[in-house]
Amino acid sequence: MEVEDINTIAVLGAGSMGHGIAEVAAIAGYDVNMRDINEEFVQSGYDDIEWSLDKLAEKDQLSRDEADAALERVTPLVDMEEAVSDAEFVIEAVPEQMEIKEDVYEELESAAPDHAIFATNTSSLSITELASFTERPERFCGMHFFNPPIRMQLVEVISGAETDEKTLEVTEELAEAFDKTPVRVHKDSPGFIVNRILVPLMNEACWLVTEDEATIAEVDSTTKYGMGLPMGSFELGDQVGNDVSYHVLDYMHDVLGEAYEPAPLLEEKVENEEFGRKSGKGFYDYEDGDGVQIPSDEQSELVERRLLATMANEAAKLIGGDVAPPESIDEATQLGAGFPDGPVKLVDEYGLEELHGVLEEAYEETGHDRYRPAEYLVERADAGGFYDLEDDADGVEFESIRVEYPGDMVGHVVLDRPHRMNTISDELLEELSTAIEMLEDDESVRAVLITGEGGKAFSAGADVQSMAGAGADPIEGQELSRTGQSTFGELESCDMPVVAGIDGYCLGGGMELATCADIRIASERSEFGQPELDLGLIPGWGGTQRLKHIVGEGRAKEIIFTADRYDAETMERYGFVNDVVGNDELDERALDLATDLAGGPPIAQKFTKRAMAAGRDDTDAGLEYEASAFGHLMATDDLMEGITAFMGDGDPEFEGK
Repeated sequence: MEVEDINTIAVLGAGSMGHGIAEVAAIAGYDVNMRDINEEFVQSGYDDIEWSLDKLAEKDQLSRDEADAALERVTPLVDMEEAVSDAEFVIEAVPEQMEIKEDVYEELESAAPDHAIFATNTSSLSITELASFTERPERFCGMHFFNPPIRMQLVEVISGAETDEKTLEVTEELAEAFDKTPVRVHKDSPGFIVNRILVPLMNEACWLVTEDEATIAEVDSTTKYGMGLPMGSFELGDQVGNDVSYHVLDYMHDVLGEAYEPAPLLEEKVENEEFGRKSGKGFYDYEDGDGVQIPSDEQSELVERRLLATMANEAAKLIGGDVAPPESIDEATQLGAGFPDGPVKLVDEYGLEELHGVLEEAYEETGHDRYRPAEYLVERADAGGFYDLEDDADGVEFESIRVEYPGDMVGHVVLDRPHRMNTISDELLEELSTAIEMLEDDESVRAVLITGEGGKAFSAGADVQSMAGAGADPIEGQELSRTGQSTFGELESCDMPVVAGIDGYCLGGGMELATCADIRIASERSEFGQPELDLGLIPGWGGTQRLKHIVGEGRAKEIIFTADRYDAETMERYGFVNDVVGNDELDERALDLATDLAGGPPIAQKFTKRAMAAGRDDTDAGLEYEASAFGHLMATDDLMEGITAFMGDGDPEFEGK
C-alpha cells in the first residue's frame, strides 16, 4: 500500500492523545473514524476537537471554513466494526496497559481489512509484543505522537521485530502528510528515543534528592538555568505526570533491569497521588502553593555532571544498540522535548571522557547499576565523543565554503562557488552544517556573517545538477529537502546573531538561506526571488514556513506564487531586508554590523532568539520562556557590567557570564 491509497483513518481511543491525533488527521484532509468504548467518552473527545478547531480559527491558524471542514471529516463511533471496516490505516491510542491493548487488537483484527496498517501510539510498550496480538506483524509499527498532537512536531516511527520496511515508509509519509516530522526508531527498545532520554533523567533527579545530594531547587535551577533546558527536571515531571513517568520507568525496570529502578521519591509521589499539574500537586503545589518557583542562582556542578552523565549513558545505549544514530536522538529530543541542543551534542561538548569518569566514580561509590557505564560509552569516550566531526577547526578542509576570522569575535562564512553563482550543492550543505557547529563551539566567536564570493551572487539557488540526480526519485527528493531544511534550521537556531550580507542574486535556495539569518543587509544591485513554482516545484528548504514569519503570509504567497524577481528596495519595504547600502559599501557595512552584534551580551542574545522561536506559533510559550530568561539574566555578571557601563557613560565589555 502507498500513502496515496489512504483515505480513511481509524483512531481507537478518544482521550487526550486519541482526539488530538484524530484532529491532526482531519486537518490534513483525511476522513477519520474516532472510536471509544462508550458514547460518553467518544462524544467528549469530539467536543474537545470542536473546541480546539474553534481556537485555531480564532487565532487565524485555520480559516473558519477549514476548521468546519475538518470537524465534518471526524465521525465519533462506539462500534468497532463500523469504525475500522473501511479504514486503510488504524492508529491505536488506548490506555497504556498491555491487557487493555491486547483486548483491543484481538477485536480490531477480526474487524479490519486485511490490507490495513496498524500503528500504536504507545509511549514505551513493546511494539513486537503488541504486534503479536494481531495476525499482521509485518504491517504493524509504532507511531508515537507527543502531547498535544496539534502542537508537537515530532512523531517517532518505531519498528517491531517483524515490521516491513514498506510499512515504516508509509507511516513516515503519513506523518509528513500530517505536517509532522517523523524520526525513525530502528529497533524496538523501551522508551524509544525521547522517553529513553527524559525518564532516566527525571529519575536521576529524584535519586539526587532522595540521597540528599541536592535539593529540588538546586536540581531545577541547574537544569533550567545552568544546562539551558526548557524546564527544570521536577517541573517537567509535574508537566508530564509523575504517574506516567513512573509507569514508563517501571516498564523499563522490568525489561532492562536494575539501572531503571524508580527512585523512592518518585514512588512516594505516585503512592500519594501527587501526579503534578493534573492532580493539583506534585513536586510543586499548584492549588494552595505558588506553583513552579525555580531560583536562577542555585546551580550545582554535581547535579549538572550527574544529569549529563545519565544522558550520555542512555545515548550510548541507544546508539550502541542500533536503536537510533546520534542525529536522530538529537532531532527527536529537540522536537519532542524542546531541548535547545540535542543531548548527544550537549554531552559531546561537555566532554564524554569526563562524563565517563563521573559515572565510574558514582558507580564505585554507590554500586547502583544506573551508573554502570555502557560499553559503547567507554568506546566513544576514548574516541573523543559520539559524533565523528573534527574537533580541531584548523583540521577542517572545505571545498565549497571558506571560514574566516576577520577579528572582533566574528566568524565569517563565505559561499565559495563563484563559477556557479554560489549555488548550493549537497557538498555545500554538508560543509555549511560543519561550519555552523564549528563556530558555535568556538568561544572566541560571538556573531556569524554569511556572504557570497564574487560580487555577482550571494547565492543563485540550488545547484540544478545536484537536483537533477534526485528529480526522478521522490524519496531522494524528500531527502534532499530534509537535508537543506536541517542545515538551514541549524543556522536559524544558532545561539549567536547571524548577519547575511547579500550582494547580487539571492534566489531560490539562496533566499531560503538568507531567511535563516537574523538580520539581512543588501547592496543596491541585489535581486531576490523564489522561482521554484516556475520549475514546477515549491521552496523545499524551509521557504514555505520561514518567509511568512518575516514578511507576512500575504507577501510570502506573492513572492512564491509569482516567482518574480524583486529589487533590494522593494524587499526592504516588504521587511525582508533590514538595510540597503551602496554596492561598494556592503562588505564594510555588513562586517561592521556583525562586529557590533558580537560585542553585545551573548547570554541575553541567546535567550532573545530562543524566546522568539518559542513564541513563533505559541505566544504563551514565548512569554513563559521570556519570563524565565529574564529571571536568569538578573543573576548574570553581564547585567552588572551593562549597568555599570550605563551609569558611567562607557561601553560595556560583556563576557557571557
